[in-house]
Amino acid sequence: MVSLGSSGESDATFPTEVTVTIIGVPHPAGREGSHQDAELPTIHAQLTVFARELSGLYQAERLRSRELEAALGDVREMYVSTMTSLAQIVEAKDSATRGHLDRTQRYGLALAARVDPGLADQPEVAYGFFLHDIGKVGIPESVLCKPGPLTDDEWTVMRSHPAIGAQIVEPIRFLQGAVEIVRTHHERWDGGGYPAGLVGEQIPLAARVFAVADSFDAMTSDRPYRAALSFDQALDEIRRGAGTQFDPAVVGVFFDLVDDGELELEHERAHRIMIGQVAEAV
Repeated sequence: MVSLGSSGESDATFPTEVTVTIIGVPHPAGREGSHQDAELPTIHAQLTVFARELSGLYQAERLRSRELEAALGDVREMYVSTMTSLAQIVEAKDSATRGHLDRTQRYGLALAARVDPGLADQPEVAYGFFLHDIGKVGIPESVLCKPGPLTDDEWTVMRSHPAIGAQIVEPIRFLQGAVEIVRTHHERWDGGGYPAGLVGEQIPLAARVFAVADSFDAMTSDRPYRAALSFDQALDEIRRGAGTQFDPAVVGVFFDLVDDGELELEHERAHRIMIGQVAEAV
């Protein structure tokens, strides 16, 4: 049996030379085996050629498999680059959200690593965090960039962005794990979110984690219609939202990050990066 490694390639190797040992069989009385013995070198040579050809085919298949894997990697990178560019285009339209994608991804992964280390290790989770607002590419700029509170009708339009985002990401098979994060990151623990009104653990864990990270960044960032909350004010809001807006267990882990000082470090680092980006733009 040939076992497959984690890369999908065979761990076996085929020899380029084969040594053939043929054990003689007693001949019936009165019969000579000289004719059969004379054929042994020919059989040995044929088996050696066969082994070499088999080894050549195997090596060719290994090379082809590596080439296909490299091509697949290139296609994946192209898709991710395209999605990333779309998300950054959306962010660039609204100066109030500059740096939001990077910050929320950093907060989200730090929190996910505490909630479930395996969750943070999944590449599609990081993609989902970064691409969460990609659906805003389908929101009119008059709504997306409005310098003030939205009307009820405008909120209806804005709340369509998770579904639009999921439609954009869904056709890309290797990003399937990101789709539900994009679709459900505005759902609420108490069922009052959108677009589906999911309740509690009906909401994927990664989306419940991200909802806390996303809200924390939104609270601590300036918006056209309000100033940013302080770090401590935002923590108070997150605490009040436990069990209604947010999964209370995730909020508990969030405050573990706070107690360890890790969240504040991430917050300060993210905002230093944002200030540098603003300075470069000016």
